[in-house]
Amino acid sequence: MADIQIQRKHGLGLPKARKIAFRWAEQVEEEFDMVCTYEEGKTVDEVCFSRTGVNGTLKVTHEHFELDAKLGFLLGAFKDRIEGEIVKN
Repeated sequence: MADIQIQRKHGLGLPKARKIAFRWAEQVEEEFDMVCTYEEGKTVDEVCFSRTGVNGTLKVTHEHFELDAKLGFLLGAFKDRIEGEIVKN
């Protein structure tokens, strides 16, 4: 299994970051056939996502996004490309 861990700071505050994360969840559901759940918290939101070969979380705070994903055997071979696309977006 290959892991992807990406953390990015932002200056958006939680309400704006929440909107971006919600749009991201909708996009990956549509484009990559992911199943996403979005749980809002007082200081941290969490998007859980999964599909065959990948699962993980996106945590959203007032100052950063933190993505942790576990890739299965087949997708692990494409880790660098997948990580590059995530970083680009």
